[in-house]
Amino acid sequence: MATAISAIPNFDVTQLKNPHNIRVGIVTAQWNNDITGPMEQGALAVLEKAGLIPENIRAASVPGSYELPVAARWMLESGCDAVVCIGCLIKGDTPHFEFISESVAKGLMDLNLQSGKPVIFAVITTLTHEQALDRAGGKLGNKGAEGAEAALHMVQLKQQLLP
Repeated sequence: MATAISAIPNFDVTQLKNPHNIRVGIVTAQWNNDITGPMEQGALAVLEKAGLIPENIRAASVPGSYELPVAARWMLESGCDAVVCIGCLIKGDTPHFEFISESVAKGLMDLNLQSGKPVIFAVITTLTHEQALDRAGGKLGNKGAEGAEAALHMVQLKQQLLP
């Protein structure tokens, strides 16, 4: 995924072919909602800028990041061409952070490969709340918006490779 420092080169979301035919889901974890809320808004803004029609943008929330993989699967089963999974995990004093981070990453990667559709990992994993804010529309960009860009890039690539 892109960062505020290096965007996806040569990709402009406003130049998609037939954006009105693209269906994208956004699944947002409610845990750390002060972080994930702005990330979701960033993702929605990118999809709207790209020209997707509102009916083809599905948004749902789940309690926490651990629930992202199954909700993403349901989004794909409902007809989405790609899903952006938004979450925020902040390291604490126990190994819980590692278990959840690893499980979510593996679950989303497996879903990518099993479905053949992009399931974007827009889950930020940080050491502090301040680092998370920096990535949710702060000085390091908005990882939700970047996740939506990555989803559209992958949908376009699939259209080019598998017409």
